[in-house]
Amino acid sequence: MTSAAQAQLELERDLRRALEGQQFELHYQPQYALSGGEVLGVEALLRWRHPTRGYIPPSMFIPIAEDTGLIVAIGDWVLDEACRQVALWQREAVRRFRVAVNVSALQFERQDLAQNVEAALRRHDLDARWLELELTESLVMRDVSGSTRQLQRLRESGVAIAVDDFGTGYSSLAYLQRLPIDRLKIDRVFVKDLGAEHDTTPLVQAVVALAHTLGMEVVAEGIETTAQLETLRALRCEMGQGYLLGRPVPPEELLERLGEQAN
Repeated sequence: MTSAAQAQLELERDLRRALEGQQFELHYQPQYALSGGEVLGVEALLRWRHPTRGYIPPSMFIPIAEDTGLIVAIGDWVLDEACRQVALWQREAVRRFRVAVNVSALQFERQDLAQNVEAALRRHDLDARWLELELTESLVMRDVSGSTRQLQRLRESGVAIAVDDFGTGYSSLAYLQRLPIDRLKIDRVFVKDLGAEHDTTPLVQAVVALAHTLGMEVVAEGIETTAQLETLRALRCEMGQGYLLGRPVPPEELLERLGEQAN
């Protein structure tokens, strides 16, 4: 066995232990209204704090979790923990904003996904309007009929639906109109090139116009410069997130930063 294969096996073994060993944690990246500047939501992002290796990037362990099926149990934990944290903030009268949770392909294919979502909301006494589920464009378009049924069940639970990484897949406009979607998230690759040599401003402008025509809001990902922010405002993009506005941080640090900004 090669050293790379051995390392992969060890990482898989450790990943199986991570959930029961409470090694996972969620960091939260704020999503701002680009017009008024207030925080409208946060995206919950999974982090693995390995006991000996420190933080392991998601790019290293998420593919393993997907290949082994562990992503389902991990995804259930993320959903529950995100609901718990937001409900806690609300009970303590700290902040009221929506939390966005990413849904994997294996989770989305499960018939009991809507029931699991509803159970998490009940467990933490959280109103469904404070939860948003994010699915990638390619996942939603893989089976449009099946996706429509699943999304409709989720919408009946009262949660919001966002399509992540929009622009990187192959959406048909006819299908997009049929899907029960609340928000489109423009992929960071298009935000990065706003005003650059290969300017993506016309493309982003078209996506924003399309979303508004379909009654959807738009969230821009990966905002890193003031110029990008100003362009998105001019294009009437409603919301944004990125390192310019705020990095993903643990819950207690998020509140500290938001408090500093308020002052």
